[in-house]
Amino acid sequence: MTTPIPAIEGKTTVNVNRERAFELFTAHFGAWWPPQYHIGAVEVADVVLEPREGGRWFELGVDGSECDWGRVLAWEPPERVLFTWQIGGDWQFDPDPAHASEIEVRFHVDGPEQTTVEVEQRHFERLVGGEGVHGAIEHGGGGWVALLAAYSAMVAGETGQTHG
Repeated sequence: MTTPIPAIEGKTTVNVNRERAFELFTAHFGAWWPPQYHIGAVEVADVVLEPREGGRWFELGVDGSECDWGRVLAWEPPERVLFTWQIGGDWQFDPDPAHASEIEVRFHVDGPEQTTVEVEQRHFERLVGGEGVHGAIEHGGGGWVALLAAYSAMVAGETGQTHG
């Protein structure tokens, strides 16, 4: 039996309605995902999360190349999206879905123009080299707390608000 590796979580609140928060998170991944976090051979031009169950999550290189990261398991706008992280400890895509952690993102209404976004990345033990991946995400760049800070800043820029 594999020993479970703890989930990594993050949460942020943005000043847009739930539908817009979901759209900005999913359809504009490349606008807030730090470009240095990529596994392709060339610089990343965009990060794409295809808007459907079974869709791909991948990076698009500046040369037009594509590098898979995972698959969409659940697409439930504007409440929830669930997708896989199929990048092992060698920092390469693993096409075996049995070797995938999951990232669940939930969008909660806090008011007419306020949404809390909660992320949980779990099942690192499924990844080949999962402990190393967990450590790199959690300690290497601030994990989902840092990623959601970038998302929040992008949302604030989209709405003309200050982020602080």
